[in-house]
Amino acid sequence: MSLRAVAIASDHRGIALKAVLSEALRVRGLKVVDLGPAEEQAVDYPDFAYALANEISSGKVARGVLICGSGIGMSIAANRHREVRAALCHDAATARLSRQHNDANVLTLPGATISDEDAQTCLSAFLDTGFEGGRHARRVAKLA
Repeated sequence: MSLRAVAIASDHRGIALKAVLSEALRVRGLKVVDLGPAEEQAVDYPDFAYALANEISSGKVARGVLICGSGIGMSIAANRHREVRAALCHDAATARLSRQHNDANVLTLPGATISDEDAQTCLSAFLDTGFEGGRHARRVAKLA
């Protein structure tokens, strides 16, 4: 499946970074499916992680990006869905490995502790890296 659209969501602590990454996705020519929130008032992160997981599960998008303060809550919530493999990444190396070895389809970022530049580097590594398959395919299949 060719990557044409990427879903993105955050909680209130990730809104600023979500805007930065949404623009980076548009610059790449990708459609951005922004699942919210639109304002910085406090929200419950599972609601937004579940909305993105539903986009992945339904096949509307192949990849997604989630952002909350630490990235941990979003990652936990998204991974409750069978079709989702959300990886919390802090640098390009972990983002690349999440794709190569784990076929991650959701990049989760810690909005409170990552710079815009590092987040964009993670996003690029996540989007530009393919799944290696091979011995990793057997392991990923066990996740389903």
